[in-house]
Amino acid sequence: MLKVMEKQCWRKFTLFVFVLLLTCSAQNAAALTDEECLECHTDPDLTVEVDGRTIQLTVDAEKYMGSVHADNGCVSCHEEADVDDEHPYPMAPVDCSNCHDGEAEIFARSLHGQALEKNDPYAPRCSDCHSKHEILSSSDKNSPTYILNVPFTCGRCHQEGSPMTLTHNIPKKNILKNFSMSIHGEGLYRKGLTVTAVCTSCHTSHNVLPHTDPDSTISRQNVVKTCMKCHANIEEAHTKIVRGELWETEPHKVPACVECHGPHQARRVLYEDSLNDQFCLRCHANKDLKKVMANGDEKSLYVNVDDFEHSIHKEKRIACAKCHVNVDHQNNPVCKDSGKVDCSICHAQVVDLYNKSTHGIKSAKNDKNAPVCSDCHGSHNIMAKSNSESPIFPRNIPELCATCHREGEKAALRYTGTQHDIIMHYQMSIHGRGLSQSGLMVSATCTNCHTAHSMLPSADPESSVNRNNVIKACAQCHLGIAEKFSASIHSSLVSKTNKKLPVCVDCHTSHAINRHDTADFRGMILEECGTCHEHETDTYFETYHGKASMLSGGEKTAKCSDCHGSHDILPAYYSESMLNRRHVVETCRKCHPGSNRKFTGYLTHATHHDRHKYPYLYYTFWGMTGLLLGTFAFFGIHTLFWIPRSFRERFKKRREHSRENIL
Repeated sequence: MLKVMEKQCWRKFTLFVFVLLLTCSAQNAAALTDEECLECHTDPDLTVEVDGRTIQLTVDAEKYMGSVHADNGCVSCHEEADVDDEHPYPMAPVDCSNCHDGEAEIFARSLHGQALEKNDPYAPRCSDCHSKHEILSSSDKNSPTYILNVPFTCGRCHQEGSPMTLTHNIPKKNILKNFSMSIHGEGLYRKGLTVTAVCTSCHTSHNVLPHTDPDSTISRQNVVKTCMKCHANIEEAHTKIVRGELWETEPHKVPACVECHGPHQARRVLYEDSLNDQFCLRCHANKDLKKVMANGDEKSLYVNVDDFEHSIHKEKRIACAKCHVNVDHQNNPVCKDSGKVDCSICHAQVVDLYNKSTHGIKSAKNDKNAPVCSDCHGSHNIMAKSNSESPIFPRNIPELCATCHREGEKAALRYTGTQHDIIMHYQMSIHGRGLSQSGLMVSATCTNCHTAHSMLPSADPESSVNRNNVIKACAQCHLGIAEKFSASIHSSLVSKTNKKLPVCVDCHTSHAINRHDTADFRGMILEECGTCHEHETDTYFETYHGKASMLSGGEKTAKCSDCHGSHDILPAYYSESMLNRRHVVETCRKCHPGSNRKFTGYLTHATHHDRHKYPYLYYTFWGMTGLLLGTFAFFGIHTLFWIPRSFRERFKKRREHSRENIL
């Protein structure tokens, strides 16, 4: 009996499963496919009249197939079309909440959703931002919700002059225009930064609420959190302006981001409204405004308005309060005890370099002679280095540095090195004359070699004028020459030796650099080369070239660099060497047009003093010298022996002559 009952149960279960599968198959058979839908909806003339308006029902099949909904099928959104025959008409509007219930719930509570609930004709629907049948992922560059396209999508309604802005009371005007000119807009449009803030970054995508709503992302209590999504270190960035603990303990005392940075025209400008320049100049434009220091001295607090108006800070719209950050409305005056300006607020990297430099180290030790930012750049009359009136304009830099480094000035007096009259030597150098006489703004000045903010002694390995770095410093202007030098035997990249190798300043000096084609420079070549190549220099003076060089006009005679090259010197066995067999004839022809292969056999540095290098010449010289000395010695001795006999013969002839006269 039990087995019969079990058998009947299995039959019922099998029948139920069969009916269920049959039902599902029937439903699948009844559902319309995308191809069937597109048979009608790809017709460009497919339209319908609704309330006197013609509605286009055409669907671009190619765009639809490229959308994110292509795999879902038409009937996943248009559920009423899921029939065996023609679908009913009119169909109900698509309800996106069937799949996107979370977003739909948020949207319903938003400003847009509330407007839609009130049947506002300009209230946006899902399709207004995401489109209908060609919906793309927000990561797709062609999507209206792609970050670069969001301002244009929002601008359809919020652009000044649109029907929505004309019919609704929106306090902020020219929103899109201001955004495009803001630092966020510049980052997006001009630099293509996809990490910059757009409308949805601050207002969110679906939960758009007025700033008066406490739940809004742009309400006063939430706007800092919104900004910190990108500006994570907002507390650290404002430590110069706001005491850090106020962000946590007394946020109502801290100005919200938008109070200093306009919500749609955010720039690097602080307190433009509350502490603007005009407010500061009410007092500081007075020439008699002074401060009595602790030691009784008076310090002028006067600011020349004309100088400030033509400064780079004014041009960049940097307000007084941007530099003088420690101002407080609770003080009277607001700038009381505000302290010194800290340039690192904006120029952090530059100040870091300065702090590590000789100037910065001395300044940290309160050395009164150490220059600070204002000594070189000015205080309220700071100008761009491209301004010809600026003290840091290339033509003015030598004179600026001379205020301390000219002989007799404070920096020169404490200098203990070997170089003196630095400014005078520079002015007479090819760099100095190129700058002052020829007006060449590309001529090297003090800062080109020593840098502007990282001046260090040449003995410091980090110094730009250290022996290991000086070639790199010179390469900023003389790149081609530096590349040649790096491939020469004098370069540490080629010559693997422990010996000291020459660098630019060894031959050209540091500040008294002359043209290489002047008599003074050519006259010094042998001396410069001779500091390392003493033996070769001595042998040079034994040659025709060497002897001619010591005569008047000898600077025209071939010197070391004429034959060996100047910056591309290589041993003769290098194929690129000027003295290699491939090039030596051409090298000699620079002075001797008729040179040939036999002519180049001339031994330029040959000397009879070097027995190992020139044995034939050595033994020939001493052989000829011995022969000459032997000959002179032999005939000298012969003459010495002949002289007495000569006298005897002379006296004998005289006696014979006298005898003949007597007879």
